[in-house]
Amino acid sequence: MNAWDLVIRKGNVVLRDRVEQLDIGIRDGKITALGEHLICPEHTPVFDAEHLHVMPGMVDAHVHFNEPALGHWEGFRTGSASLAAGGCTTYIDMPLNGVPPTVRVSALEAKLAAARGESHVDYALWGGLVPGNREELRGLADAGVIGFKAFMSNPGGEGEDIFREVDDTTLFEGMQEIAKLGLVLALHAESEDIVSKLGDEARQAGRSGALDFIATRPVEAEVEAVRRALTYAEQTGCKLHFVHISSGEAVDIITEAKAKGLDVTVETCPHYLALTSEDVARIGPVAKCAPPIRSAQHNERLWALLAAGRFDIIASDHSPSPTSMKEGAFFDAWGGISGAQSSLELLVGEGYVRRGIPLPLLAKMLALEPARRFGLHPRKGEIAVGADADLAVVNVGTSYTLQAGDLLYRHKHSPYVGREMLCRVQATFMRGKQVYDEGTGVTPEPGGDWVQYSTAIGGGRHG
Repeated sequence: MNAWDLVIRKGNVVLRDRVEQLDIGIRDGKITALGEHLICPEHTPVFDAEHLHVMPGMVDAHVHFNEPALGHWEGFRTGSASLAAGGCTTYIDMPLNGVPPTVRVSALEAKLAAARGESHVDYALWGGLVPGNREELRGLADAGVIGFKAFMSNPGGEGEDIFREVDDTTLFEGMQEIAKLGLVLALHAESEDIVSKLGDEARQAGRSGALDFIATRPVEAEVEAVRRALTYAEQTGCKLHFVHISSGEAVDIITEAKAKGLDVTVETCPHYLALTSEDVARIGPVAKCAPPIRSAQHNERLWALLAAGRFDIIASDHSPSPTSMKEGAFFDAWGGISGAQSSLELLVGEGYVRRGIPLPLLAKMLALEPARRFGLHPRKGEIAVGADADLAVVNVGTSYTLQAGDLLYRHKHSPYVGREMLCRVQATFMRGKQVYDEGTGVTPEPGGDWVQYSTAIGGGRHG
């Protein structure tokens, strides 16, 4: 007779190509059996998932937890708690906005020290490409980063030790080096020439509202940067990942590049799907981000592209700050969305419940493809025998209105507060251990580990 540490019983299990009512047998943190009516000893713990959907835990490839030094914006403990409550079991932390940014091995070590023992779910780390750090890239790769991030426009910030945008020479030479390392370069693709010129013009003319800000970061700025980066990728052989793409025009260009054989993936975020520019004008700076949230017409085009499978990855781009930095004049407010806790619920609610997009397709973008792209699969990313038992149990038959008190972020603001959510995460399991329950909250003691990039069979390795 088989012995399991836990059996999740009668859930509607979201597999790679279908949804099927199955039992999930879990032992030593791994899924060891999938089947109907698993027979187990009487003492085996059982979680009743009948009438619920069991999805692979989200792999959020794009969060900013801001440690070291800026944990008062958001730290590993509060950020990861919010992810656990949202059905996310693995995240990849960006190399900014901590001080120092993760652009050299010593900075990586400082970030790891800040994360150790503080994360409720598993995590991996990005390294950064900035002017002057090309010689640091190999060391960061050897130390276990899953890839590198660069900005083609100014990410903001003051002082000497901040993350800076790349010039064309840095970008091209960085791509050459990253291609040798076999890793991925993630790009914030907006033309600095275009957005800085339009931003200066708007300020000088006294145009300072939400829609004025959006107009300073047009689709053309995204398209120009995407085209330029793809040209360099074709010349260098560097694998690219475009983060937070906000326009169908850019997706079309990336799709053409894929058809030509370029190794490129594309990500969008829940805020580009759930919100419109009209919402930004109503909500204010809490909904400010770059690239900006666009019109309802752009929004519908993104949903159509998502349903057609044109996006590879959905990620939150959780970029929090103290609430005081999201108040006042729109142009001066911090440009980042605090929304990671709501990502899976928004995609399942708006995508599956409202629009009928199949759950396996949503799970592919939320979990499987980010795990594959960044060296964490087959350990992470899907419900399969041998994978980590990373699971989100979701009730698609309920709805609720999100309140600030529901949020586990350090600062309780989000553009989704007051929104009706069309499903609810009931429970989250990381490596077979329940880390969140909708009734009792997140478990008090963090148990997440660092998961490093690995090309070996068996996926990412623990640090």
